Amino acid sequence: MTAPHVPDGWRKSSFSGGQTNCVEVARLGEGVAVRDTKNRGQGYFATDAAQWSAFVDAVKAGRFGRR
Repeated sequence: MTAPHVPDGWRKSSFSGGQTNCVEVARLGEGVAVRDTKNRGQGYFATDAAQWSAFVDAVKAGRFGRR
């Protein structure tokens, strides 16, 4: 039996400043964990590194419009 992965080194964007309405990311084995800073105790969702990279690239490219 292998031990479950635990998110390591939670961090949020430096653009967030002292705000608490952000998301945090952490390494999770070979992937990434993401959680809401307002509800840290509610858990996180996990994705693999390739999916996370594709998401970040899409954000940088402006594929998600603000409303």
